[in-house]
Amino acid sequence: MPSIDLTGKAAVVTGSGRGLGLAYAHALAAHGASVVVNDIDEAVAEQAVKSITEAGGRAVAEVVPVGTTEAADRLVSRAVEEFGRLDVLVTNAGILRDRVLWKMTDDDFDAVITTHLKGTFTCARAAAVRMREQGEGGSLILVGSPAGQRGNFGQTNYAAAKAGIAAMARTWSMELGRAGITVNAIVPVAATAMTETIPAFAPYAEAMRNGEPLPDFLRKGEGFGTPEDCAALVPFLASEAARGITGQAIGIGGDKVALWSHPQEISAAYADGGWTPETLADAFPTSVGAELQTVGIPAPKFPEA
Repeated sequence: MPSIDLTGKAAVVTGSGRGLGLAYAHALAAHGASVVVNDIDEAVAEQAVKSITEAGGRAVAEVVPVGTTEAADRLVSRAVEEFGRLDVLVTNAGILRDRVLWKMTDDDFDAVITTHLKGTFTCARAAAVRMREQGEGGSLILVGSPAGQRGNFGQTNYAAAKAGIAAMARTWSMELGRAGITVNAIVPVAATAMTETIPAFAPYAEAMRNGEPLPDFLRKGEGFGTPEDCAALVPFLASEAARGITGQAIGIGGDKVALWSHPQEISAAYADGGWTPETLADAFPTSVGAELQTVGIPAPKFPEA
């Protein structure tokens, strides 16, 4: 079994004051990486740093909301100033402004796109510049979501941003391949402040807080667990063991790890000379439209009482 050793490497994890981001930061530090913790709340960021250093890791805090070029430059510069280099970027920072389409405001849309999509872009660009200058490769680990793979009711902004993040991972994996920089999107599923608002999950989240284990139908069947369950994927993708893995969307949660397929044509039909609306209406239901694709995140399959 290969050893995952990140000693000497430096990482930036955006949105790592709590939840999944904090779990990623802890996992990187536990495997030897020095970590720049990022949050918009100074007290939260400093507490995260304290928890990492008390566990034997090395970390500093950079308090700034991601989204702008200036914020991205600050995060990369902090890693270089403190640790002399940058090897790993995890773009975890995010917010939610859930509304159905006809109630979503411009501000709701822009805020989520700025933090998730533009924040991923600006931070990845700054990191790529630094990693290319170093000439020793690196890892960009972009945080996606099942909502970005399948859509989700009330999450126009969030689903669009996460779908864009997966597309950027594929694009950047090609652009940065010659520099030895791998780029992957991870698709975590875990008990967080967001999932705890879902009534079906609420009792299990409460039980987990009380130290009770999650049942197998959630951990295995649904791939749903703790943030720490998802964190293992990050140091793996940052390590030499994953040098050949790039341009992928990889899901993890509970006891499950999975590879998401890229969007691709699944059926086709042809008409000599091209299509008209009438010929499409005639042929579509029995050709390419014979088995339409589903949308949305499947509801959990809870066992019958």
